[in-house]
Amino acid sequence: MQLPRRRMPARHQVYLLFAVPGVTLFLAFWLLPMLRLLEVGASGPTGIAAYFAVMTNHHYLMSLLSTMLLSAVVTLATLMISSFVALFLQRNRFAGKSVLLAMLTFPLAFPGVVVGFMVIMLAGRQGLIGLVTNWLLGDSWVFAYSLGGLFLGYLYFSIPRVILTVMAAAEKLDPALEEAARSLGANPLQVFANVVLPALSPALISSGAICFATSVGAFGTAFTLATNIDVLPMAIYNEFTSYANFAMAAALSIVLGAMTWLVLALARSWSGNTVGAAA
Repeated sequence: MQLPRRRMPARHQVYLLFAVPGVTLFLAFWLLPMLRLLEVGASGPTGIAAYFAVMTNHHYLMSLLSTMLLSAVVTLATLMISSFVALFLQRNRFAGKSVLLAMLTFPLAFPGVVVGFMVIMLAGRQGLIGLVTNWLLGDSWVFAYSLGGLFLGYLYFSIPRVILTVMAAAEKLDPALEEAARSLGANPLQVFANVVLPALSPALISSGAICFATSVGAFGTAFTLATNIDVLPMAIYNEFTSYANFAMAAALSIVLGAMTWLVLALARSWSGNTVGAAA
């Protein structure tokens, strides 16, 4: 005797309808392009070995290492600067605070090309730093077209993101915990290290992961300052436009994306679900 099939409750059917737009976007704008990118990456003369070129080719390896090292340094510097600025802004009220906060977050409106142009105006051949050092020392300091200039550009657009995240986390801190630590004889540095920093660590890890991922994949600033810069996004661009090597460009893109995904996955495991929320 055949048992009757259970019908799905009506509310579950409604939930499935709600999932259709998200699934459609996932298939159209992520899964299908990624599968196509994987196929193109393995379609070159070396086949699937193209995915290992970043480890066997010295140029690609150095580009990857430069990208990762630069992004890590930018992330650490951003976290250090933004944490103190965010705590100060969160815990102090003064005239012009809202204007200052708006100015600090203003770089979020700038594309990478504009940030690169601003670095050139500051540290380029005709930049402000060069003019001042030439007047004081008789020698112009020009570093806009090196990794130092790229570091400055990445730092510029990374700080606002971290400031906003840390300020939101600092707002939830319980002042009573800090008062208790001070009453037990802890100095300000001990209070910060043992009370404030652990409470902010999920927000710092999540915002740091986003900062790292943004720096790894940033292209506009690197393209503007590309004279003496060798990072993987520029290598991908050159393979694609200068040499029409679509297979290698696709393979390098997959490798860069996988490295970034790994960092985000590690950050998620360290800080719970805060990275997903920040993304």
